[in-house]
Amino acid sequence: MKFLIKKLQKKEIWNRVFLERLTEPIHLNLLSLFYAVFGSYKKKIDYDLILRPHHAYSLLKVAKYAKDNKIETVSLLEFGVASGAGLMNMSQITSELTKSTGVQFKIYGFDTGKGMPPPESYKDHPEYYLEGDFPMNFEALQKNLPKNVELIIGDVRQTLQSFQANIPPNEPIGFISFDLDYYSSTVAAFEILKYKSELYLPLTYLYFDDIELPNHNHACGELLAIKEFNESNELRKIEHHRFLENTRIFRRANWIKHIYFFHVLDHPKRNNLNSKIQKRVLANPYLKFEGNEDLQDVN
Repeated sequence: MKFLIKKLQKKEIWNRVFLERLTEPIHLNLLSLFYAVFGSYKKKIDYDLILRPHHAYSLLKVAKYAKDNKIETVSLLEFGVASGAGLMNMSQITSELTKSTGVQFKIYGFDTGKGMPPPESYKDHPEYYLEGDFPMNFEALQKNLPKNVELIIGDVRQTLQSFQANIPPNEPIGFISFDLDYYSSTVAAFEILKYKSELYLPLTYLYFDDIELPNHNHACGELLAIKEFNESNELRKIEHHRFLENTRIFRRANWIKHIYFFHVLDHPKRNNLNSKIQKRVLANPYLKFEGNEDLQDVN
């Protein structure tokens, strides 16, 4: 609560509230006030009432998939921990989701622990980010993290090597937040997307933080890293869901455009050619015959 109050004291937060909420239909904002008081946790997520709604949306989707597919524990990753606010936010959200779904979460945070390294070229957007930006108070953060959250400190090029060897195969990765700012660091972190297919959910949720400022473009930064990854990997693709905003109540929220999906095309779930899903038929309103019902399941 103290963190939220502090956030609300910033002018840019109120600018976002105006642009992303108050420009939406008034009846939706009135409903959100009702659900803020009386709504379930899921309803609060639907109405973007949870701090860092990109986490809340993604983790709810991950929890639902895990529950439906009898996956007991899911792994969540953040690259670029900095002060640790995002990591602690994920921990709070997953605590609530575990209560409602029974799904457990293991959260990993990757960071140098001492701020950003020096930029390597124009591709790292040195006009925005510099060496030493966003340092971490490791002792304070470590002391306040719950047991299911692990900090992995060091150069991501080295730490990912040991992480791959130790990640439990029965705790697939369901969500990854990329907030490393630099192109070079993001490319290094993309090694996380090259593990065995069974170590992910077949559709894994991704969040890219550094893509919305005016100088961000597909020749630099995270956007260039995404472009190059897709060009060099046939069976692993990072893509926007073009219709995601149409599924949300508040469609002007910036976070929606930061969500990407990681398609693991070589995942066993996406290669089952003998699926036992029941056949379906489409209704034809111009014809009359027995069983002419919309999407009726047939044996």
